[in-house]
Amino acid sequence: MKRALSAAGWMFFLAVIAAYSTAWGPAASAQGVLIIIDHPHPVPLPRPIPPWPHPRPTPPTPAISYKIKELSYQAKIKDQIAQVQVSQTFVNTGSQIAQVQFVFPLPYEGAIDRMTFMVDGKEYDAKLLEAKKAREIYEGYVRRNQDPALLEWVGTGMFQTSVFPVPPGAERKVTLKFSQLLRKDHQLTDFLLPLSTAKYTSSPVEKVSIEASIETTAEIKSVYSPTYPIEVKRPDSKHAIVKYEATNVVPATDFRLFFDTNDGKLGASLISYRPESSEEGFFLMLASPEIKADNADRPAKTVIIVADRSGSMSGKKIEQAKEAIKFVLNNLRKGDTFNIVAYDSAVESFKPELQKFDDETRKQALGFVEGLYAGGSTNIDGALTTALGMIKDDTRPNYVLFLTDGLPTAGETNEGKIVANAKNNNKIRTRMINFGVGYDVNSRLLDRLSRDNFGQSEYVRPNEDIEAHVSRLYSKMSSPMLTGVKVKIEVDAASVESGPAINRVYPKEVYDLFAGEQLVMVGRYKKPGEAKVAISGKIGGDEKKYDFPATLVEKSNDQTYAFVEKLWALRRVGEIIDEIDLKGKNDELVKELISLATKHGILTPYTSFLADDLARPGQLSDARENLEQTRRLVDRLGEAEGLSGVAQRAEKKSLQEAKTAGNTTRSYAMSPRGEAASGPAAPLVTGRPAAAKQDYAGGGAGAGFGNAAPQAGLAQNKFRDIDSDKEIAADAVQNVGSQTLYRRGKLWIAANAQTVDPEKDQAKIKKIKRFSDEYFALVKANTADENAVLATQQNDEQLLVTLRGQTYQIE
Repeated sequence: MKRALSAAGWMFFLAVIAAYSTAWGPAASAQGVLIIIDHPHPVPLPRPIPPWPHPRPTPPTPAISYKIKELSYQAKIKDQIAQVQVSQTFVNTGSQIAQVQFVFPLPYEGAIDRMTFMVDGKEYDAKLLEAKKAREIYEGYVRRNQDPALLEWVGTGMFQTSVFPVPPGAERKVTLKFSQLLRKDHQLTDFLLPLSTAKYTSSPVEKVSIEASIETTAEIKSVYSPTYPIEVKRPDSKHAIVKYEATNVVPATDFRLFFDTNDGKLGASLISYRPESSEEGFFLMLASPEIKADNADRPAKTVIIVADRSGSMSGKKIEQAKEAIKFVLNNLRKGDTFNIVAYDSAVESFKPELQKFDDETRKQALGFVEGLYAGGSTNIDGALTTALGMIKDDTRPNYVLFLTDGLPTAGETNEGKIVANAKNNNKIRTRMINFGVGYDVNSRLLDRLSRDNFGQSEYVRPNEDIEAHVSRLYSKMSSPMLTGVKVKIEVDAASVESGPAINRVYPKEVYDLFAGEQLVMVGRYKKPGEAKVAISGKIGGDEKKYDFPATLVEKSNDQTYAFVEKLWALRRVGEIIDEIDLKGKNDELVKELISLATKHGILTPYTSFLADDLARPGQLSDARENLEQTRRLVDRLGEAEGLSGVAQRAEKKSLQEAKTAGNTTRSYAMSPRGEAASGPAAPLVTGRPAAAKQDYAGGGAGAGFGNAAPQAGLAQNKFRDIDSDKEIAADAVQNVGSQTLYRRGKLWIAANAQTVDPEKDQAKIKKIKRFSDEYFALVKANTADENAVLATQQNDEQLLVTLRGQTYQIE
């Protein structure tokens, strides 16, 4: 056996390039794998051992195994050229010496330039293989090792390096450098990094880090990632630094970054996606004002802080609230007006009327804050009536920051009347920003207040800092650049008689744009063609209007912008839940919620039953049963108070304000002996929803409640358990490309095959054996996105999927 291994060597595939197709096609997922050639037994690619709720014996050291320890990316982008360095540290965790070879799939021959390969500082040669030869290598591996993981690269070319040894237990650091021409659509530049190279590894990656510095000739406006939550720093108008870091994760998709450039006060870009020309399309619009502006361009504003000082705020909460108020006071600017309204059973103002901000009034207000103490009941209605009654100037932006940790217990206590009074007293479109502290607030009251008063609600959990929430939000809104914002998209080919060309746009309303802020808007369109985005509003007292060209495609040829549909669906689900929450349940909304959740794998507290892998296969499409279950579950929106009330409104808000298109990593906590584990220390829990919920309610370390091990490394779906306020990872649901798969026992069912019951509709299903000639013929006919679905199938699993109108069961 050792002689055979030495003669054949090992191959380690690491994709380092965004995969472009000639027609601006999608970038293929780039995944690092270690391949055993001519081994006497099939050797599937390694996957991380999933978290498990109970201790288990440490398995023996395998002969063939490796793990990726660290992934680090540094990119320097100047206009449309990116210089990238990728460092990957991997460890031979097997018991045999490994002869390792790096191979790089290259779907688009001209995408990269000046690539070098370094292994612990030593450079290795590389050669280019044409697509035909590369296909033989890919298919040969899949056939010999009975593992379809590489199918999505069939038909692409590749770079191949020379071989070097890695002894057992040894660590190697591979560094790759290359230049890349980025693609550009109008003013929007698209940068992709192959972060999912770590999908095939024996354990989670201990550290993943990305840093990209952007320098442009024109001013940078929006900087946006649809795949990962990023931190963006903007030192000036033509530079940006983007960072992403994570620990103990298995990345499930590549890293995608967009930035647009535009010299001027405002920049906007629009991309569209329409998979079927017979159906409505989807669009995403990014808009950002310039990051810095002259003080003369920043309108003076009014800020009133309404602070709860009732008895329940005593101790740490009142001290944090006072620090939050001080932060706001210390960040007001000359020309601003302000006041402080403190309330318990009585209502007290810092001054009877609004005060002009200067050093003297700031010092007096700080003294007033120091004198606040907690005690008494909660007169929310009286406090809001007092605050809103002070605001009379409609020529400037006006804000009420409302802070409460409890229920109304003094004055008017009826929820509906409090909301109606606030709406009637808000004469000039004051924006109400609500902060609910702890689990004792009436979360539905706060959401109704924000909805009817042009604002938003934030929820501060008991273990979170009030000051951090208030200061973060106020820092964003402290510099309004464009107020009274209106966004209009005009399609050239649209006519009055055909009705609105644009519909179901989220957010529904945009009130203000702030310096350095980024508007992410999604919607649907009926009519394709050339269009114009018009954004209007006021800068100071002057009316301004900005126009930007856009194109709404007639039909998308690939999956490049498929994430736009998923992002729209997430926000639409949040809007549906909000409608049911604030206006009452109706079956049409419930049916739409189920439909969107099923198609896109959007699990909510009300559709989590879709992830039950013990359900019968046909139940996924059982409309009556699904409707009844969701009806029962949405009744829990009647719980406005307590942990479940806050958890539901917080989950709703996260959907309404979604910035990324879904789950992109599988997270793990690490046990003291270094193995993947989960429980209270873990970022999320895995398993069937009911079991996970029961475990958390009992305070245990819940994980792995499904019958089969989760497919670690794939984009699993999460939802918030409203009885524990914890995130649950549903192992029986995964997203692959633009498709969602559901597990029923050993069968994975694609959402596009949900209407076919494998038990009753055998005549509609064509069965194919994996790794047969018929199987590879199907692979050849598929797109990369379709092959990515086939590539997820493991071991004795089966797959039900519809391809080009035919449903296949792959066994």
